[in-house]
Amino acid sequence: MADLQGRLLLALKEKNIVNSEDLARELQEDHQKIVGAIKSLQTHYGIINAEPINKTRWQLSDEGEVVAKYGSHEARVYNAVPQQGITREELLKSVPQYGEIGFSKAMQEKWIEINNQKVYRKIDRIDDKIQSMLKKVQTGNINDLSDEQKTECKKRKLINEGKMTVYKVSKGEMFTLDIERLETELTPEMIANGTWRDKKFKSYDMDALGIPPDAGHLHPLLKVRTEYRQIFLEMGFTEMPTNNFIESSFWNFDALFQPQQHPARDAHDTFFISEPHDANINMIPKDYLQRVKKVHSEGGYGSQGYKYDWKIEDSTKNILRTHTTAVSARMLYKLAQEKDFKPVKYFSIDRVFRNETTDSTHLAEFHQIEGLVADRGLTLGNLMGVINEFFKKLGLTKLRFKPTYNPYTEPSMEIFSFHDGLKKWVEVGNSGVFRPEMLLPMGLPEDVSVIAWGLSLERPTMIKYKIQDIRTLIGPRVDLQMVYNNPLCRVEKAAI
Repeated sequence: MADLQGRLLLALKEKNIVNSEDLARELQEDHQKIVGAIKSLQTHYGIINAEPINKTRWQLSDEGEVVAKYGSHEARVYNAVPQQGITREELLKSVPQYGEIGFSKAMQEKWIEINNQKVYRKIDRIDDKIQSMLKKVQTGNINDLSDEQKTECKKRKLINEGKMTVYKVSKGEMFTLDIERLETELTPEMIANGTWRDKKFKSYDMDALGIPPDAGHLHPLLKVRTEYRQIFLEMGFTEMPTNNFIESSFWNFDALFQPQQHPARDAHDTFFISEPHDANINMIPKDYLQRVKKVHSEGGYGSQGYKYDWKIEDSTKNILRTHTTAVSARMLYKLAQEKDFKPVKYFSIDRVFRNETTDSTHLAEFHQIEGLVADRGLTLGNLMGVINEFFKKLGLTKLRFKPTYNPYTEPSMEIFSFHDGLKKWVEVGNSGVFRPEMLLPMGLPEDVSVIAWGLSLERPTMIKYKIQDIRTLIGPRVDLQMVYNNPLCRVEKAAI
């Protein structure tokens, strides 16, 4: 180890800055040994500085390790064929684990042939290109491979994409080539046998802050969430409780005047809970349940309804909530039960779930930001005014509204903002005025209107932190170093 540390310091003296991966290749040493030497030198305060960098690299799979060492499956099949030939059955028995694929590949390469029911070598010498390619990957020279060669190795599952930590090493303030081991601790044994007299101890720096302890770091989503939450609070909004991921279909769909035959209530769009399958019917107020049933099946409050046979069985099915508007419905019903109506402003930011195929822009779970205002005499103009003020605080002043359809709002509008970076208008949210068929069965006064709007949390986060694939934001592909390195969020016009 001491010899390796000396070689590392010599390389650092000549280059000032070295990369541990490049150094391992230059010194022909295993990378982990180089990392060990770096960490050992770090114990000598001030000699070197080492910055960890997470990077993606191609590495051999378990099968690839075997092929790199012993040769490709087809080469091993070829080598198992004697000069006098061998039957196919006997050949496969001699190479049981890889015989079938090796035989097929060797035939494709025209290394072997079948004649009179026996297998013979067709050429005298072979070039095992697969083994050569894997040895290049093994030594970190994957860039020497063409795209076709990489594709071939990936297709055969001989290489895979992995992550590794490399270190950027530079000279410290106390850099030296002479390493003198200093004791950092006076032990009872040293005092008892008197050996402390011959030891050299590291001097104590009473002003040093010490090494910062490992601690958690806020995820970019939480940083952006904090900014949005602060804007709502500045505008006088109250946060709604959103700690119920499992919701009944009644509050998620029926209370919002969304028909039971709506496509969103299909298993292709919604996650249904198998256990417990149904919600407790007693948890839903009976009189309110009957009013919701009537407005769906017969109409009421000036509406003709949907004219279908509304079923309580569909209403009590448990699901993972598809939107936080289910929480809004609960809060508005609770508001309606108060003796004297008081205007309210509510908001929520929490996770919702949709049964969608994941790709670079979609996840099966994401966060919804929602704001609503309930007051007497609110109009579409009020909604546009509140939305303009909200997005103005985000730094978005160029807004456009486009009519759209939502089952539980009428009128409804999509919200667009001009993106200075993309030089085009992009959708940033959805909005509308809650329908009377939703509000009046709750018991709210007829002259009370509720305006609301919503948007996702992931889209502005991806724009702010320049994240291209949403799957690297949530889930097993999250880079923890990215979470550690990214700064606090400050909402600015250019960033959004």
